[in-house]
Amino acid sequence: MSEWKKVKLGEIAAYIQTGPFGSQLHQSDYSEIGTPVVMPKDIVDGRINVATIARVGKQHVERLSRHKITEGDILYARRGDVGKCAYTNSSQTGWLCGTGCLRVTIDKEKAMPKFIFFQLQKKDTIGWVEKHAVGATMLNLNTSILSDVPIELPPISTQHRIASILSRYDSLIDNYQKQIKLLEEAAQRLYKEWFVDLHFPGHENTKIVDGVPEGWVHSMLGQLVEFKRGKTITKKEAIEGTIPVVAGGLEPAYYCNRSNTAERVITVSGSGANAGFTRMYFEKIWASDCSFVDSSTSPYLHYVYCFLKNNKTTIDNMQKGAAQPHVYAKDINLMEMCIPAESVLKSFEKKASKYYDTISSLQSQIRLLTEARDRLLPKLMSGEFELK
Repeated sequence: MSEWKKVKLGEIAAYIQTGPFGSQLHQSDYSEIGTPVVMPKDIVDGRINVATIARVGKQHVERLSRHKITEGDILYARRGDVGKCAYTNSSQTGWLCGTGCLRVTIDKEKAMPKFIFFQLQKKDTIGWVEKHAVGATMLNLNTSILSDVPIELPPISTQHRIASILSRYDSLIDNYQKQIKLLEEAAQRLYKEWFVDLHFPGHENTKIVDGVPEGWVHSMLGQLVEFKRGKTITKKEAIEGTIPVVAGGLEPAYYCNRSNTAERVITVSGSGANAGFTRMYFEKIWASDCSFVDSSTSPYLHYVYCFLKNNKTTIDNMQKGAAQPHVYAKDINLMEMCIPAESVLKSFEKKASKYYDTISSLQSQIRLLTEARDRLLPKLMSGEFELK
């Protein structure tokens, strides 16, 4: 530990830069396809989540070329949850740092970017950033504050060893996440085969009546399941625990000690930049700023989840409100659908549940790996473990 020295982030950074201002990147500039633009909402668990990422065309990428991301850059949310940051990998080179973000590029002759990223993940470092951020109603970060973040810097060889140890956990987590993605895609393919292409078991011998298979009914989602609005609980009201509080983001807002749903629950984010984002949780949660339906009220949860994912555009178009978009439970329940025959629904649930049971198991493994890594992180960063 005697070889470690205290420095400021600005002393080891090649530069710390603010993303483009709103006047440089307008809502009308975004497109369905193109280069991803990373916003604060996309920074999740130290990574960039592309589930709802915005994109722009080539002309805007070239115009904003000074905001291009390179491998090893560290992106911070400039306002709101200012303690969170994401490390960028090689596949994200050329993407854009978006409005509301700050980009830190480490001078590789002075420090190892991945090691610095892990330093910034320490609880006391996150606490320092939150304490020094400015703003009464919403915390704000700027380049000056980030430049002053204290860093414990060991020799470069030690940086590499520590980063290598912690990266093994991240590699396993990434591998499990890739498996989850493949399983989700398989479930969606099964859904489309059965309910879009109508190649469900026994379709060859099923009559078509009024444009739908016999026994199927033109109706609304609310006739099959009823989505309800969650109950708001603020961070101040919540007693800290292990139960996710699901609000308007891609990930839980925080954790509390009680739930208001059964295990296995579908949520649709209620407001904010991610309004309409649909997710399945495999544990009990506290449904807050979201609409939800759980396993206690429907035996067809996996079918409903696949239906919602397949109709993402419809849900996105439900957003109401310009400054703060909202998606309401009553509108979700009014979604038009063709409810399949009960025998087909039961058969689909039996097959689809195998995919989602495996996903649940993989998510549990990710949770255990994350907890183990987070316990090890401060010990490695404090020099408590001697590395040889």
